[in-house]
Amino acid sequence: MKQSICTSFMTAVMEEKLLTCLAPTSADIVLSCEGPPVPRHHPTGPTSTARGPEQKQWAQRGLSPGLHGVAFPCGVWLKMPRDCDDATSGMRPGRFGPAVTPHLRSASWIQDEGSGSEHQGGNGGSAEKSSLNPTFVSHHTGEDDSLLEINKKMAGKIGLNVTQICLAEECSEDEIVEELLKLNEDPRVHGVYLHLPQASLTSRVLDTLKPEKDIDGITDLNVGRLARGDLSKGFLSPTASAVLDLLVKHDAPLEGKNALLVGGEGPVALALQCLIEKSGMVAVKINWSSTSLQRQLMQADAVVLLGTGNMDVPSTWFRPGTAIIRCEPNMEPVEHATEISSKFELWYLTAAYRTQNVVHSCCRWIQEKQYRPWLLRSLKLQPLTPVPSDIEISRAQIPKPVNQLAEEVGLLPEELEAYGRNKAKVRLSLLDRLHTQPDGKYVLVAGITPTPLGEGKSTVTIGLVQALSAHLKLNSFACLRQPSQGPTFGVKGGAAGGGYAQVIPMEEFNLHLTGDIHAITAANNLVAAAIDARMLHEATQSDKALFNRLVPSVNGVRRFSPIQISRLRRLGFNKTDPASLTPQEVSTFVRLDLDPSTITWQRVVDTNDRFLRKITVGQASTEKGQIRETGFDIAVASEIMAILALADSLEDMRNRLARMVVGTSRAGQPVTTEDLGVSGALTVLMKDAIKPTLMQTLEGTPVFVHAGPFANIAHGNSSVLADKLALKLVGRDGFVVTEAGFGADIGMEKFFNIKCRASGLRPNVVVLVATVRALKMHGGGPNVSAGAPLPKEYIDENLSLVAGGCHSNLRKQIQIAHLFGVPVVVALNVFKTDTQAEIEHVCQIAKECGASDAVPCHHWAQGGRGSLELAQAVNEAANRPGNFQFLYDIEMPIAEKIRTIAQKVYGADDIELSPTAKDKIDYYNQQGYGLLPICMAKTHLSLSHMPDKKGAPTGFVLPIRDVRASIGAGFIYPLVGTMSTMPGLPTRPCFYDIDLDPVTEEITGLF
Repeated sequence: MKQSICTSFMTAVMEEKLLTCLAPTSADIVLSCEGPPVPRHHPTGPTSTARGPEQKQWAQRGLSPGLHGVAFPCGVWLKMPRDCDDATSGMRPGRFGPAVTPHLRSASWIQDEGSGSEHQGGNGGSAEKSSLNPTFVSHHTGEDDSLLEINKKMAGKIGLNVTQICLAEECSEDEIVEELLKLNEDPRVHGVYLHLPQASLTSRVLDTLKPEKDIDGITDLNVGRLARGDLSKGFLSPTASAVLDLLVKHDAPLEGKNALLVGGEGPVALALQCLIEKSGMVAVKINWSSTSLQRQLMQADAVVLLGTGNMDVPSTWFRPGTAIIRCEPNMEPVEHATEISSKFELWYLTAAYRTQNVVHSCCRWIQEKQYRPWLLRSLKLQPLTPVPSDIEISRAQIPKPVNQLAEEVGLLPEELEAYGRNKAKVRLSLLDRLHTQPDGKYVLVAGITPTPLGEGKSTVTIGLVQALSAHLKLNSFACLRQPSQGPTFGVKGGAAGGGYAQVIPMEEFNLHLTGDIHAITAANNLVAAAIDARMLHEATQSDKALFNRLVPSVNGVRRFSPIQISRLRRLGFNKTDPASLTPQEVSTFVRLDLDPSTITWQRVVDTNDRFLRKITVGQASTEKGQIRETGFDIAVASEIMAILALADSLEDMRNRLARMVVGTSRAGQPVTTEDLGVSGALTVLMKDAIKPTLMQTLEGTPVFVHAGPFANIAHGNSSVLADKLALKLVGRDGFVVTEAGFGADIGMEKFFNIKCRASGLRPNVVVLVATVRALKMHGGGPNVSAGAPLPKEYIDENLSLVAGGCHSNLRKQIQIAHLFGVPVVVALNVFKTDTQAEIEHVCQIAKECGASDAVPCHHWAQGGRGSLELAQAVNEAANRPGNFQFLYDIEMPIAEKIRTIAQKVYGADDIELSPTAKDKIDYYNQQGYGLLPICMAKTHLSLSHMPDKKGAPTGFVLPIRDVRASIGAGFIYPLVGTMSTMPGLPTRPCFYDIDLDPVTEEITGLF
């Protein structure tokens, strides 16, 4: 009878419960204390020579031939010693049987976070390596390994891996905690079994173990979940489950019967008592020393002996027919009573339930990796009239903790790197996890040619996502550029939006953020230092001395570094032994021979400092006369910033950084950062900056802040990676709203021709921002200056000026968007001086000029509710079929690409190339750069090259005075006029008003 109960139950667990799970798990791990320390079996280990045809086949699949391995998706193996052969007979790597394996195959995203490698299912490798195998780790104690062997056998029947970790018998609590912390963070482990003495299961040890890996259900959280009946995330104690199952099969139904639990303390006893009570039995717990023990035993229908105690119990104390389950293996059988299991049978049942918990753990792990529907909780706004200052509004709203926001939008805890309470970096592994998830709708916010005051593209962007998410309940992400601190302390102020459409906290947004710009500054200036140092050393040393220092002998051995081998390959030297180079090859290798007059690389600083525009370096006597003129740019003008914005992976960024050209040699050859040997170090400095920063709007909707390249000498858009991450997170019906700098003729054109080429993404809608004041300016109104009062034409109603601006600049910008086949929605950013007649006039003419829709926006005063009409118009336009196309074929000659932009976008009759520009184009063609896109560097204050020409000028020739290249970023940038890359401070900068309260630490004066 006992054997039939055990066998039938095990069959049910193995076939009905284990094999019907959605997916298997990682292994189950056991911590143990016994005897002298036993070597720990780590998930990675040495390999040996394959022996025999089957082992050779395993070796070809990447398994260690001397060990039974279980294939992990990441290609890392948890190993079991060969003495487990009996327990795993018939087991093959990556196999769970016909019912389980298909579910594993459906897990398309798999990552070994511990090793940092990332893989997508189906991307090469064997079928075994692209499936997931559960792992179970065990810490055990005592000399009897029977329990461990039973766990191995049970796990082996469905292909689980069991790894044993042995600690010394006298191991301390700290040592156990240290092991648990490692297992908690190992993504290959989905179950941890603590087979330790009761004294070692301290509160600290139990609190350390992650509840989601606690497959024995002994942590406080799992026991508490059982007590309140919530097992959706927790685990039942395998021992308690096995005991209850035996009771049910012995004498069902159980309701109303008495169960006595004798001895035993701790979570297992609590779990067993709770389970028995939930089954309908009356559970009574009693100590061995209780004076009422005999009476209680005689009254019990079932007795569970949890410990031997300090006394022998006579068999006459048990009522005939009482069901007895002995959880303590050393107890003697009881006469006259019905023992319904031996210790091995109970252990097999327990092992089956433990294995089931491992499988459930992995099922949950896989489920967590899938796309999660948003559970966004918006923050309520209570707009005030008149509208307070930006910083007062920002400070009045308490942002959600960033980890809460991340969870609401479907990010996993391991994908988040928090920087305080309000912002966090997001790991790029998200792209691998959600690579099969369809992208959402892609919306670009651009603008008409602006006044010097700006027209509010950032506020429109934020107001739009607040309306979409907080009011229409559509998933949406804003992707914004990180502002430079130069304008923040200069004249423009911050860039977090304004009024009731802001990113919060605005102080953190505008000041430092997560240090990306500082990383760019460090990387950029490292290149500058490397350039000057290399020129100094080449000028003062012989070839031999240079070679000996560049390739030093270490412990009598001279070796090239990997980056030096790359330089040798580019030079055509297929050699790796430093001693094999000829004197001429040595000279070619060690001398970059940079021509100082061709160096284009400048130092940067994130401050408006006009006196750094031109400087002289090398004046100290220690620099031995290596004096040259150079200068500083503002940090966001660095090519490294443009690379950060265009890279689509860490590897892509590494390659782009290596391709950056800093100047040419006297022989006319380009010199790159890889030639300088610094590109790897640049990648190290930028490794965290490549991750977008997560923040939120005033209404609690998510924002990615990442990168902030100049919009004249660079493309003026936030990062490709931020857009790609956001497009996956919002889902098919969601929206990603990103912004392009300056007017549509600059930022939007570069977004389409440069950013979309690099990313492969295609926009669904363009939101074109206009203001009544800008339209009046383009319609013939007087000039507008920052800091000066607005002329009366901009305050009083003037429909004639408004119409003139609409029919010129607004019409032209709509036409530019249509060149790319993208529908346009005009967003009129309403100011308090605008009249209703002017607003209606703009919307009517915009539609006549080809806009899909044109709506007024009141987000500055009302938040998302003030942009509801815009959100609805964007939603409607995004669902129309698009016909996106690039403006020019990338294979067109450089001059023709420039001409195409000048004529079709700016309205020029033609271009005029200076002799310098012609020479540069010839040089770039010779170097193979002719297939790069064009990034026009011209004024943003006019469609033409003349800032004072408003509206839509025609009949002009666009002068190209020079042509430069950002090879790492991947574009050619012609210079139309003089471009300043280092702003200056005005007479009264913003910093006059910025201060800190030393008591509250609150910042004042930011806007």
